[in-house]
Amino acid sequence: MADVGPSCDLTVDADGACLRLAGPWRGTRLPDTDAIVERLRAVPPRRLTVAADAVADWDSRLPAFLLACHEACRGAGGSLDSTSLPDGLAALLRLATATAPAASSRASRHGLFSAAALRQQLHEIGEEVLDSLAFLGDALRACGRTFVPGSATRWVDLRDCLYQAGPDALPIITLTSVLVGMILAYLGAVQLQQFGAEVYVADLVAIGMLREMGALMTAVVMAGRTGAAYAAQLGTMQGNEEVDAIATLGLSPMEFLVAPRMLALVVTMPLLVVYADLLGIIGGGIVAGGMGISALQYLSQLEDAFSFTHAFVGIGKGVLFAFLIALAGSRAGMSAGRNAAAVGRATTEAVVTAVVYLIVADAGMNILFQQLGI
Repeated sequence: MADVGPSCDLTVDADGACLRLAGPWRGTRLPDTDAIVERLRAVPPRRLTVAADAVADWDSRLPAFLLACHEACRGAGGSLDSTSLPDGLAALLRLATATAPAASSRASRHGLFSAAALRQQLHEIGEEVLDSLAFLGDALRACGRTFVPGSATRWVDLRDCLYQAGPDALPIITLTSVLVGMILAYLGAVQLQQFGAEVYVADLVAIGMLREMGALMTAVVMAGRTGAAYAAQLGTMQGNEEVDAIATLGLSPMEFLVAPRMLALVVTMPLLVVYADLLGIIGGGIVAGGMGISALQYLSQLEDAFSFTHAFVGIGKGVLFAFLIALAGSRAGMSAGRNAAAVGRATTEAVVTAVVYLIVADAGMNILFQQLGI
Protein backbone atom coordinates (compact mmCIF):
# COMPACT_ATOMS: atom_id res chain seq x y z
CA MET A 1 0.00 0.00 0.00
CA ALA A 2 1.27 3.49 -0.84
CA ASP A 3 2.06 5.81 2.02
CA VAL A 4 -0.61 8.35 2.80
CA GLY A 5 0.85 11.82 2.63
CA PRO A 6 0.33 14.59 5.17
CA SER A 7 -2.91 16.54 5.07
CA CYS A 8 -4.06 19.85 6.45
CA ASP A 9 -7.68 21.02 6.47
CA LEU A 10 -8.98 24.31 7.86
CA THR A 11 -12.66 24.70 8.68
CA VAL A 12 -14.04 28.08 9.76
CA ASP A 13 -17.45 28.61 11.37
CA ALA A 14 -19.15 31.11 13.67
CA ASP A 15 -17.57 29.70 16.85
CA GLY A 16 -14.01 29.72 15.53
CA ALA A 17 -11.83 27.58 13.33
CA CYS A 18 -10.61 24.00 13.38
CA LEU A 19 -7.32 22.87 11.88
CA ARG A 20 -7.15 19.10 11.23
CA LEU A 21 -3.74 17.56 10.67
CA ALA A 22 -3.01 13.97 9.63
CA GLY A 23 -0.29 11.81 8.20
CA PRO A 24 3.49 11.99 8.54
CA TRP A 25 4.67 15.64 8.54
CA ARG A 26 8.14 14.79 7.37
CA GLY A 27 9.82 14.83 3.99
CA THR A 28 9.19 17.01 0.98
CA ARG A 29 5.50 16.40 0.21
CA LEU A 30 3.95 18.83 2.69
CA PRO A 31 0.65 20.70 2.24
CA ASP A 32 0.54 24.36 1.28
CA THR A 33 0.91 25.79 4.77
CA ASP A 34 1.41 29.35 3.53
CA ALA A 35 -2.13 29.43 2.15
CA ILE A 36 -3.51 28.33 5.53
CA VAL A 37 -1.59 31.05 7.37
CA GLU A 38 -2.75 33.70 4.90
CA ARG A 39 -6.38 32.65 5.42
CA LEU A 40 -5.97 32.98 9.17
CA ARG A 41 -4.37 36.40 8.83
CA ALA A 42 -7.10 37.60 6.52
CA VAL A 43 -9.92 36.58 8.88
CA PRO A 44 -8.37 35.75 12.28
CA PRO A 45 -10.68 33.52 14.34
CA ARG A 46 -11.30 34.11 18.01
CA ARG A 47 -10.27 30.53 18.72
CA LEU A 48 -8.33 28.05 16.62
CA THR A 49 -8.56 24.39 17.62
CA VAL A 50 -5.87 22.08 16.34
CA ALA A 51 -6.75 18.39 15.92
CA ALA A 52 -3.50 16.47 15.45
CA ASP A 53 -4.42 13.01 16.77
CA ALA A 54 -3.82 11.47 13.36
CA VAL A 55 -0.30 12.89 12.95
CA ALA A 56 2.02 9.89 12.70
CA ASP A 57 5.39 11.59 12.58
CA TRP A 58 6.70 15.17 12.31
CA ASP A 59 9.82 17.33 12.09
CA SER A 60 10.57 20.96 12.91
CA ARG A 61 8.41 22.30 10.08
CA LEU A 62 5.18 21.34 11.85
CA PRO A 63 5.83 23.40 15.04
CA ALA A 64 6.97 26.29 12.84
CA PHE A 65 3.68 26.09 10.94
CA LEU A 66 1.66 25.97 14.16
CA LEU A 67 3.61 28.92 15.57
CA ALA A 68 2.74 30.97 12.47
CA CYS A 69 -0.93 30.04 12.95
CA HIS A 70 -0.71 31.05 16.60
CA GLU A 71 0.78 34.43 15.73
CA ALA A 72 -1.91 35.04 13.11
CA CYS A 73 -4.62 34.45 15.72
CA ARG A 74 -2.90 36.36 18.52
CA GLY A 75 -2.52 39.43 16.32
CA ALA A 76 -6.30 39.85 16.42
CA GLY A 77 -6.73 38.82 20.05
CA GLY A 78 -7.51 35.17 19.31
CA SER A 79 -6.02 32.04 20.86
CA LEU A 80 -4.91 28.57 19.81
CA ASP A 81 -6.15 25.40 21.53
CA SER A 82 -3.31 22.88 21.53
CA THR A 83 -4.77 20.29 23.93
CA SER A 84 -4.92 17.56 21.29
CA LEU A 85 -1.32 17.95 20.15
CA PRO A 86 1.29 15.29 20.93
CA ASP A 87 3.18 15.95 24.16
CA GLY A 88 6.48 16.90 22.52
CA LEU A 89 4.81 19.15 19.98
CA ALA A 90 2.69 20.87 22.63
CA ALA A 91 5.77 21.48 24.81
CA LEU A 92 7.64 23.09 21.91
CA LEU A 93 4.68 25.31 21.12
CA ARG A 94 4.31 26.42 24.74
CA LEU A 95 8.01 27.25 24.88
CA ALA A 96 7.86 29.27 21.66
CA THR A 97 4.80 31.26 22.77
CA ALA A 98 5.86 31.87 26.36
CA THR A 99 6.85 35.49 25.64
CA ALA A 100 5.42 38.02 23.23
CA PRO A 101 7.51 38.51 20.07
CA ALA A 102 9.40 41.73 19.52
CA ALA A 103 7.81 44.23 17.19
CA SER A 104 8.90 43.69 13.61
CA SER A 105 10.86 46.27 11.72
CA ARG A 106 7.98 46.62 9.29
CA ALA A 107 5.57 47.44 12.08
CA SER A 108 8.12 49.87 13.50
CA ARG A 109 8.37 51.65 10.17
CA HIS A 110 4.58 51.90 9.89
CA GLY A 111 4.35 53.30 13.39
CA LEU A 112 7.25 55.71 13.00
CA PHE A 113 5.05 58.76 12.38
CA SER A 114 2.21 57.87 14.72
CA ALA A 115 1.38 60.11 17.66
CA ALA A 116 2.43 57.47 20.18
CA ALA A 117 5.78 56.95 18.43
CA LEU A 118 6.36 60.70 18.31
CA ARG A 119 5.61 61.03 22.01
CA GLN A 120 7.97 58.15 22.76
CA GLN A 121 10.75 59.72 20.72
CA LEU A 122 10.29 63.11 22.38
CA HIS A 123 10.30 61.42 25.77
CA GLU A 124 13.55 59.61 24.95
CA ILE A 125 15.13 62.86 23.71
CA GLY A 126 14.09 64.61 26.92
CA GLU A 127 15.58 61.85 29.05
CA GLU A 128 18.78 61.99 27.02
CA VAL A 129 19.06 65.75 27.55
CA LEU A 130 18.44 65.41 31.29
CA ASP A 131 21.01 62.62 31.58
CA SER A 132 23.54 64.73 29.67
CA LEU A 133 22.96 67.72 31.94
CA ALA A 134 23.27 65.53 35.04
CA PHE A 135 26.54 64.06 33.76
CA LEU A 136 27.77 67.56 32.91
CA GLY A 137 27.08 68.73 36.46
CA ASP A 138 28.81 65.71 37.98
CA ALA A 139 31.82 66.18 35.69
CA LEU A 140 32.18 69.89 36.54
CA ARG A 141 31.93 69.15 40.25
CA ALA A 142 34.53 66.36 39.94
CA CYS A 143 36.91 68.67 38.07
CA GLY A 144 36.43 71.36 40.70
CA ARG A 145 37.18 68.92 43.53
CA THR A 146 40.42 67.85 41.86
CA PHE A 147 42.28 70.69 43.59
CA VAL A 148 40.61 70.11 46.95
CA PRO A 149 42.48 67.97 49.52
CA GLY A 150 40.98 64.51 49.80
CA SER A 151 39.95 64.26 46.16
CA ALA A 152 39.98 60.84 44.52
CA THR A 153 41.83 62.23 41.49
CA ARG A 154 45.41 60.97 41.26
CA TRP A 155 48.06 63.25 39.76
CA VAL A 156 49.79 60.29 38.16
CA ASP A 157 46.60 59.59 36.19
CA LEU A 158 46.43 63.24 35.15
CA ARG A 159 50.06 63.06 33.97
CA ASP A 160 49.38 59.95 31.88
CA CYS A 161 46.28 61.53 30.36
CA LEU A 162 48.24 64.68 29.54
CA TYR A 163 50.80 62.62 27.67
CA GLN A 164 48.10 60.69 25.82
CA ALA A 165 46.23 63.84 24.78
CA GLY A 166 49.34 65.92 24.03
CA PRO A 167 52.65 64.47 22.79
CA ASP A 168 51.01 61.29 21.50
CA ALA A 169 48.78 63.39 19.22
CA LEU A 170 51.55 65.49 17.65
CA PRO A 171 52.25 63.28 14.58
CA ILE A 172 48.66 63.24 13.32
CA ILE A 173 48.15 66.93 14.18
CA THR A 174 51.33 67.78 12.25
CA LEU A 175 50.17 65.96 9.14
CA THR A 176 46.62 67.31 9.09
CA SER A 177 47.63 70.91 9.92
CA VAL A 178 50.25 71.19 7.17
CA LEU A 179 47.86 69.73 4.61
CA VAL A 180 44.97 71.98 5.68
CA GLY A 181 47.23 75.04 5.38
CA MET A 182 48.32 73.94 1.93
CA ILE A 183 44.72 73.37 0.85
CA LEU A 184 43.66 76.83 2.07
CA ALA A 185 46.58 78.45 0.27
CA TYR A 186 45.95 76.58 -2.95
CA LEU A 187 42.25 77.39 -3.07
CA GLY A 188 42.86 81.03 -2.21
CA ALA A 189 45.70 81.46 -4.69
CA VAL A 190 43.66 79.99 -7.55
CA GLN A 191 40.93 82.57 -6.98
CA LEU A 192 43.23 85.51 -6.21
CA GLN A 193 45.29 84.91 -9.36
CA GLN A 194 42.30 86.09 -11.39
CA PHE A 195 42.75 89.56 -9.86
CA GLY A 196 46.54 89.59 -9.66
CA ALA A 197 46.42 89.54 -5.86
CA GLU A 198 48.19 86.27 -5.12
CA VAL A 199 50.17 87.87 -2.32
CA TYR A 200 47.03 88.12 -0.20
CA VAL A 201 46.98 84.36 0.12
CA ALA A 202 48.96 84.92 3.33
CA ASP A 203 46.03 86.85 4.79
CA LEU A 204 43.64 84.08 3.86
CA VAL A 205 45.79 81.34 5.38
CA ALA A 206 46.57 83.30 8.55
CA ILE A 207 43.01 84.33 9.33
CA GLY A 208 41.54 80.97 8.28
CA MET A 209 43.94 78.95 10.41
CA LEU A 210 43.91 81.24 13.44
CA ARG A 211 40.14 81.70 13.70
CA GLU A 212 38.68 78.51 12.28
CA MET A 213 40.58 75.68 10.67
CA GLY A 214 43.32 75.27 13.26
CA ALA A 215 40.91 74.76 16.13
CA LEU A 216 38.25 72.87 14.18
CA MET A 217 40.50 70.37 12.42
CA THR A 218 42.45 69.72 15.61
CA ALA A 219 39.18 69.12 17.44
CA VAL A 220 37.92 66.71 14.79
CA VAL A 221 41.15 64.73 14.95
CA MET A 222 41.06 64.66 18.74
CA ALA A 223 37.41 63.58 18.71
CA GLY A 224 38.26 60.56 16.57
CA ARG A 225 41.44 59.83 18.48
CA THR A 226 41.18 60.85 22.13
CA GLY A 227 37.39 60.97 22.51
CA ALA A 228 37.06 57.46 21.11
CA ALA A 229 39.92 56.29 23.36
CA TYR A 230 38.15 57.67 26.43
CA ALA A 231 34.93 55.87 25.51
CA ALA A 232 36.75 52.59 24.84
CA GLN A 233 38.78 52.74 28.05
CA LEU A 234 35.87 53.60 30.32
CA GLY A 235 33.53 51.22 28.49
CA THR A 236 35.97 48.35 28.95
CA MET A 237 36.25 49.18 32.63
CA GLN A 238 32.47 49.06 32.86
CA GLY A 239 32.45 45.64 31.24
CA ASN A 240 35.12 44.38 33.65
CA GLU A 241 33.19 45.86 36.62
CA GLU A 242 36.19 48.02 37.53
CA VAL A 243 33.97 51.09 37.86
CA ASP A 244 31.77 49.23 40.36
CA ALA A 245 34.88 48.17 42.26
CA ILE A 246 36.05 51.80 42.50
CA ALA A 247 32.66 52.85 43.86
CA THR A 248 32.72 49.94 46.33
CA LEU A 249 36.04 51.21 47.67
CA GLY A 250 34.34 54.50 48.51
CA LEU A 251 35.94 56.47 45.67
CA SER A 252 34.07 58.64 43.20
CA PRO A 253 34.36 57.22 39.65
CA MET A 254 33.83 60.73 38.28
CA GLU A 255 36.82 62.08 40.24
CA PHE A 256 38.97 58.99 39.76
CA LEU A 257 38.31 58.38 36.04
CA VAL A 258 36.55 61.27 34.34
CA ALA A 259 38.19 64.34 35.89
CA PRO A 260 41.81 63.49 34.87
CA ARG A 261 40.78 62.85 31.28
CA MET A 262 38.70 66.00 31.01
CA LEU A 263 41.32 68.26 32.60
CA ALA A 264 44.10 66.77 30.47
CA LEU A 265 42.30 67.45 27.22
CA VAL A 266 41.27 70.98 28.27
CA VAL A 267 44.90 71.80 29.14
CA THR A 268 46.53 70.31 26.03
CA MET A 269 44.00 71.37 23.40
CA PRO A 270 44.91 75.10 23.32
CA LEU A 271 48.58 74.17 22.92
CA LEU A 272 47.72 71.82 20.07
CA VAL A 273 45.67 74.58 18.43
CA VAL A 274 48.65 76.98 18.52
CA TYR A 275 50.86 74.22 17.13
CA ALA A 276 48.34 73.51 14.36
CA ASP A 277 48.11 77.23 13.49
CA LEU A 278 51.87 77.51 13.05
CA LEU A 279 52.09 74.40 10.89
CA GLY A 280 49.11 75.46 8.81
CA ILE A 281 50.76 78.82 8.10
CA ILE A 282 53.98 77.00 7.13
CA GLY A 283 51.98 74.73 4.81
CA GLY A 284 50.40 77.78 3.21
CA GLY A 285 53.85 79.31 2.73
CA ILE A 286 55.00 76.19 0.88
CA VAL A 287 52.15 76.52 -1.62
CA ALA A 288 52.64 80.29 -1.91
CA GLY A 289 56.32 79.77 -2.70
CA GLY A 290 55.38 77.34 -5.44
CA MET A 291 53.18 80.01 -7.01
CA GLY A 292 55.90 82.64 -7.23
CA ILE A 293 55.39 84.44 -3.92
CA SER A 294 58.68 85.02 -2.14
CA ALA A 295 59.16 84.19 1.50
CA LEU A 296 59.67 87.88 2.30
CA GLN A 297 56.38 88.84 0.67
CA TYR A 298 54.57 86.03 2.47
CA LEU A 299 55.99 86.99 5.87
CA SER A 300 55.24 90.67 5.29
CA GLN A 301 51.60 89.99 4.47
CA LEU A 302 51.42 87.54 7.34
CA GLU A 303 52.59 90.22 9.76
CA ASP A 304 49.91 92.61 8.54
CA ALA A 305 47.17 89.97 8.75
CA PHE A 306 48.12 88.60 12.17
CA SER A 307 46.00 89.74 15.11
CA PHE A 308 45.90 88.56 18.69
CA THR A 309 42.12 88.74 18.46
CA HIS A 310 42.14 86.08 15.75
CA ALA A 311 44.53 83.94 17.80
CA PHE A 312 42.48 84.20 20.99
CA VAL A 313 39.28 83.35 19.11
CA GLY A 314 40.88 80.11 17.90
CA ILE A 315 42.32 79.28 21.31
CA GLY A 316 38.97 79.94 22.98
CA LYS A 317 37.30 77.60 20.52
CA GLY A 318 39.95 75.00 21.31
CA VAL A 319 39.17 75.11 25.03
CA LEU A 320 35.44 74.72 24.43
CA PHE A 321 35.98 71.97 21.87
CA ALA A 322 38.23 70.07 24.28
CA PHE A 323 35.61 70.17 26.99
CA LEU A 324 32.91 68.93 24.60
CA ILE A 325 35.09 66.08 23.27
CA ALA A 326 36.00 64.90 26.76
CA LEU A 327 32.38 65.17 27.86
CA ALA A 328 31.08 63.10 24.92
CA GLY A 329 33.77 60.42 25.25
CA SER A 330 33.53 60.08 29.01
CA ARG A 331 29.75 59.96 29.07
CA ALA A 332 29.61 57.34 26.32
CA GLY A 333 32.14 55.19 28.16
CA MET A 334 30.57 55.52 31.61
CA SER A 335 27.12 54.62 30.27
CA ALA A 336 28.31 51.68 28.13
CA GLY A 337 27.00 48.16 28.54
CA ARG A 338 28.98 45.23 29.84
CA ASN A 339 29.97 43.42 26.65
CA ALA A 340 32.23 43.94 23.65
CA ALA A 341 29.40 45.05 21.37
CA ALA A 342 28.37 47.73 23.88
CA VAL A 343 31.94 49.06 24.01
CA GLY A 344 31.96 49.32 20.23
CA ARG A 345 28.65 51.20 20.26
CA ALA A 346 29.94 53.52 22.97
CA THR A 347 33.04 54.33 20.92
CA THR A 348 30.96 55.12 17.86
CA GLU A 349 28.54 57.19 19.91
CA ALA A 350 31.41 59.18 21.42
CA VAL A 351 32.83 60.16 18.02
CA VAL A 352 29.46 61.00 16.44
CA THR A 353 28.27 62.97 19.46
CA ALA A 354 31.54 64.88 19.72
CA VAL A 355 31.48 65.86 16.03
CA VAL A 356 27.89 67.08 16.36
CA TYR A 357 28.84 69.08 19.45
CA LEU A 358 31.77 70.61 17.57
CA ILE A 359 29.72 71.70 14.58
CA VAL A 360 26.95 73.21 16.67
CA ALA A 361 29.37 74.94 19.04
CA ASP A 362 31.47 76.31 16.18
CA ALA A 363 28.43 77.72 14.40
CA GLY A 364 27.15 79.26 17.63
CA MET A 365 30.49 80.87 18.47
CA ASN A 366 30.86 82.30 14.96
CA ILE A 367 27.42 83.88 15.18
CA LEU A 368 28.23 85.25 18.64
CA PHE A 369 31.56 86.72 17.52
CA GLN A 370 29.91 88.28 14.50
CA GLN A 371 27.27 89.95 16.65
CA LEU A 372 29.94 91.20 19.07
CA GLY A 373 32.14 92.42 16.25
CA ILE A 374 35.08 90.26 17.28
